[in-house]
Amino acid sequence: MNNIWKSAKLDFSLVKPYVKTICFTMILPLAFAAINRSLLTGISFAMCFIAMTTGYTFSITEKNSMERLYGILPIRKSDMVMGRYLYMMIMGFIALIVSLIAHPMILTLLGETVGVFDFINAAAVGIFLFALYTVFQLPGYYKLGSIKGRVFMYIPVAGFLVTLLLITKIPVGESKLLFTVIHSPVLLMLFVVIFAAAMYAASILVSIKILKNKEM
Repeated sequence: MNNIWKSAKLDFSLVKPYVKTICFTMILPLAFAAINRSLLTGISFAMCFIAMTTGYTFSITEKNSMERLYGILPIRKSDMVMGRYLYMMIMGFIALIVSLIAHPMILTLLGETVGVFDFINAAAVGIFLFALYTVFQLPGYYKLGSIKGRVFMYIPVAGFLVTLLLITKIPVGESKLLFTVIHSPVLLMLFVVIFAAAMYAASILVSIKILKNKEM
């Protein structure tokens, strides 16, 4: 576990020059939340944008020819992979918390009411979408690299557009019925977390297999 955390800390160090850019990606979705007067739309867009920054670590590594450095580090390839996933999950968690604080504040200032259902609904959808985006992106980057793997960067964009389309097509009443079908916000969140964990487990195994077959 110590090596996994060290690997994650290395990734955080790599993206330090991009902190301002990442912060901007957190500000922009506020405009979409305000325009659409929807917490769900704002959170969906925020998680889409933060997922697109996943490729930074891969592009920095390739740009600076750091593959050899990673190759001589006394860390197993599996630990390196799990460290990068840990870094990415922490980034997603921070983005979600910041968005769940900032977006309701903006909507409240605009006179919108943000209820408990809206909050839990947005959090659950945010977790699910971020997981759905990143479980495809990371294996893609490991397999194809940061340049060719950029095609996987558009998964969040496509996912967000589809989500936005579905949101606009579903009436508010039916939307609430859809997300409360299990009659418990706690169970809803539990279901999303378990499903996301299963997707990440499969994604991590695929990424480890890809990296082990690569020369470093």
